[in-house]
Amino acid sequence: MRLAVLIFVALALGWGVVSAAAKQRVAVFDFELIDTSLEGSTSGPRADEAARLKKLGQRLREALAQSGKFDVVDIGPVASAANASNLQACGGCDATLAKKVGADLSITGTVQKVSNLILNMNLYVRDTGSKNLIAAMSADFRGNTDESWSRALEWLIRNRLLAPGFGAH
Repeated sequence: MRLAVLIFVALALGWGVVSAAAKQRVAVFDFELIDTSLEGSTSGPRADEAARLKKLGQRLREALAQSGKFDVVDIGPVASAANASNLQACGGCDATLAKKVGADLSITGTVQKVSNLILNMNLYVRDTGSKNLIAAMSADFRGNTDESWSRALEWLIRNRLLAPGFGAH
């Protein structure tokens, strides 16, 4: 009986070590706006949308850290290079930048604004070793407000990114 208990404890402790070691390190970059609206082409960038983009990145980092599945790395050392690039059109430079800060995964996001009524949010997860895209997810949403942007991100986190059998696992 004691031997069985010792084996059980050893296995339990071993599994704890394995699961802690299996936690992936992720770099979450700031979201980018793709503004194809008439307003964007005539009036240029809006301060409220720029603030929302920052909030999306911050919230995504918080959610991934709180999930216990990921270690979120600080992108500070590569932030200026990331902000100077179009991360969706640079041939995997996000993975290269993420690897420089010790991440296993890179996550980028976009919000496409067709109009103040029609918007779309996308998340992309890339493996930093191979630079391969391992997951992409999208949500359409209506209304250009703090609440609509926040709800779209929360839906993607809950139903795609962290959902069992989907997203970044």
